[in-house]
Amino acid sequence: MRAYVYVICIMGKWKAYSTIAPVVDRLYWLHESAGQRMGRAGEAATEGWLWLQPLPLGDACRAAALWNLERERRGGGRSDREDVPCALAACVAAARKEAVGARRSVRAKVQQGDSLRGGAERWERAALAGELEGGGAAGDSAAAPEGLGAAARRAAALLQGRALLRSEAQALLEGAAVPGADSGWSDVLQLAALLGLVRLHGSVAASIGNRRGLLRRSRRELRCLRCGSGEPQMRRTACASCGRECAYCSSCIQMGRSRECELLIEGHRSKEALISARQLHSIEERLSKWKLSPAQSEATAKALQFVESPSNGMKPTATAFAIAPIRSFLLWAVTGAGKTEMIFPLMESILLRGGKALIATPRRDVVIELDPRIRKAFPTASIVTLYGGSEQRWERGDITLATTHQLLRFQQSFDLVVIDELDAFPYINDETLHYAADKCCAPCAVRLLLSATPPLAMQRDARRGALPHARIPVRYHRHPLPVPKLLRTPMVAKLLQSRRLPVSLLSELRRSVMRGAQLFVFVQRIAQAEPMADLLRSQLRLAEVAATSSQDDERSNKVKQFREGKIRVLVTTTILERGVTIPRSDVYILDADGRLFDEASLVQMAGRAGRSADDPAGRVFFCSREHSRSQARAVSHIKAMNRMARKQGYLLPEPASKEVSR
Repeated sequence: MRAYVYVICIMGKWKAYSTIAPVVDRLYWLHESAGQRMGRAGEAATEGWLWLQPLPLGDACRAAALWNLERERRGGGRSDREDVPCALAACVAAARKEAVGARRSVRAKVQQGDSLRGGAERWERAALAGELEGGGAAGDSAAAPEGLGAAARRAAALLQGRALLRSEAQALLEGAAVPGADSGWSDVLQLAALLGLVRLHGSVAASIGNRRGLLRRSRRELRCLRCGSGEPQMRRTACASCGRECAYCSSCIQMGRSRECELLIEGHRSKEALISARQLHSIEERLSKWKLSPAQSEATAKALQFVESPSNGMKPTATAFAIAPIRSFLLWAVTGAGKTEMIFPLMESILLRGGKALIATPRRDVVIELDPRIRKAFPTASIVTLYGGSEQRWERGDITLATTHQLLRFQQSFDLVVIDELDAFPYINDETLHYAADKCCAPCAVRLLLSATPPLAMQRDARRGALPHARIPVRYHRHPLPVPKLLRTPMVAKLLQSRRLPVSLLSELRRSVMRGAQLFVFVQRIAQAEPMADLLRSQLRLAEVAATSSQDDERSNKVKQFREGKIRVLVTTTILERGVTIPRSDVYILDADGRLFDEASLVQMAGRAGRSADDPAGRVFFCSREHSRSQARAVSHIKAMNRMARKQGYLLPEPASKEVSR
């Protein structure tokens, strides 16, 4: 996409802007009545200069930024009239030179195709006399300034809290039937930007850097403004849109191509503060309706106090698009503790005070599973569920459920952001998702972190008091976590080669089947899943055995059948270490000493057993040739949680526990 750069003079001071619809800018700034009807609140400009050559979007934005920083450095934006065209040309040239330097090398010369062409056109107020009655593009754009202003405000309301590429914004506006399609939405979006309701810039842009020698720099470092990725993730290809090599971000390309000449629209979230929690019922009264266990209630009350407490002096920033201060709270809860039920009172608090809540989780199937539970808990709230292919893609709700990648399309939109399974793939290893989770938080928002196995650095911060948190060492049914048993077995590869299971393993598997349990059988490698399922079918003489993995197109259907009890034994990889609950289940982890199974994954896989109050003492086996350090740590982790739960009085009395487990 191409854009223009111009400068205007208001009360003796010159300021530069980039624009995708220069006719709108000229009338907004220089035509007294049209500008006021569009919504301009301040003084009209006395004159301006437009660089006539359209530039690649990133270059136009950069040229405007260079002008404003250089003018500020030289004395607050004042300039002699005769100096303006030359200074504007210098900024355009500097921006173009930087673009060439970024594509080739610091000392690369500007080629003929990149040369500075054209000049500046002077804008004067007198030249606009009768413009509204004239024909052409200018007359068409300004024929109904009030209508354009209304369309811009409606578009801005729909884009509020969003960060969308041009094609995405167009789809949203067209779906809402906002007027402006005839101009390709350029006029509407540009006026919304002039009114300060949205921000327009290239989705990949250079960081400004220091303020000295701005016009002498010959290279710029690019960054994706949607996902935060830097120069190492940039790729450059010839671009038909801007007519030169154009950088795009390889990190977030699955969400649509973010590139230098692609427009990114960031919608301003209104600064209305949440009402005070003092107007709500007491925390004890509000918690009673959710029927939480003692451990759940204590932890949730602590989290509620944090959510509803003053922001420690932090205030929403005056700049709509500045980085928002974020407060984080960790709910460190064992698997099966009922974390979803614990966040309900926190979400209720935000909704009652006029805010919006988000639950983000790494996996689509977890989002889909959460949807009916959230709708049942909050029947009067509007719920939006977002994942790849979601039909609610452009809807806005009181509560949003989303995969973490969908957060890239939001900007300061939510007052409570719940990050579920923060230690899970892909969130744990993807800095762009951490960036997205930060930028979707409204000013002074609270970010609630949920995990049974937080990263070690986060655990250390929690223990030393640097991260506010609450620990929940027991499940909602108040029975101990099943402690894994260690079972020595050959490697899976050897079992598959011999087509036989060791007697010890086969005996335990049969015992699980006889007691009516469904079995999770975890393997490390995708290629081993189906052969192991075939071996189990043969050895157990059981037909209801299946295999699945991340590469299985039928995974969702098989998980559904597993939940319904139609599959008795499911061989899987760590893709099902989270998010699947079977009322009566036992867990077998084969090759548990393998390098792909660390402490966190072993704890999560073991956590599939004993989740139901009807079968709290599910059986877990670590099957391997050797007992690894990860296994020892996982067992210690589980035992430590049981000790903590017993010490704090959260477990049911021992006789009751034994009676239920029989």
